[in-house]
Amino acid sequence: MQQTLRRFDRLTVEADKLGGQVCIRGYRFTVEHLLELLAGGWALDRIQLDFPFIEQEDVQQALGYAAALAHREVYVPLQEPA
Repeated sequence: MQQTLRRFDRLTVEADKLGGQVCIRGYRFTVEHLLELLAGGWALDRIQLDFPFIEQEDVQQALGYAAALAHREVYVPLQEPA
């Protein structure tokens, strides 16, 4: 059964699809993959050449989801820098 994430209606999760990873609108295309492309310098028009179903709103929600996850993380250095 496909579920959308709270606050992110374009991001979906299905237990039997890609191991339950967060995907873009039910496609077998993970938020992680989209974020990796963006981090690698790909612009939306370049992404859409290979993945024409990706829309600007998908990018915005993927970035918002990543920001929400980063907000929960706490960085604790293991040692003081020299």
